[in-house]
Amino acid sequence: MQNRKSNDVLSPTTHINQKNITSFVKVQTKSDYESLLKRLQDKLGNESRKAVSRLEVPTAQIIWVGQRTIFRNFMEFPKALRREPAKLLLYLNKELASAGYIAGERVIFLGRKEPSSFGALIDRYVKDYVICPVCGSPDTRTEKNKKLGFLLCEACGARSSIKANYA
Repeated sequence: MQNRKSNDVLSPTTHINQKNITSFVKVQTKSDYESLLKRLQDKLGNESRKAVSRLEVPTAQIIWVGQRTIFRNFMEFPKALRREPAKLLLYLNKELASAGYIAGERVIFLGRKEPSSFGALIDRYVKDYVICPVCGSPDTRTEKNKKLGFLLCEACGARSSIKANYA
């Protein structure tokens, strides 16, 4: 047997020539590449399409009566988000810097609040306290351990800390 150097990868009995390489490797043309790329894009779907979420947050119905703002369909939100109404109301009161109270299916806030601010606050609440930061699933629940709040994902099992006790 021949002495091999440490950088030799092939055994002395292996012979490689151009004929062997072309028999194993098919040379692809540009049109072959484009057809494969098109087939892959068709299988994956349109990438400009947004990911569809199962979480459907209703739109806020806000009316003003005098100097009060009434959030008419408030109770739909805790049901859709699977959270306690009192915690969601606590978050809205803190963020709007206003007092609010539950009256049946609605919440009455003192002072005139812009309807757009409710939508933005609900979106921020969903992002911070409902959606799992690891997998993006809305299937979460909250847990309080001593003085710390955690968001537990039922889809991936992740346990993430949350910054306040609004969830």
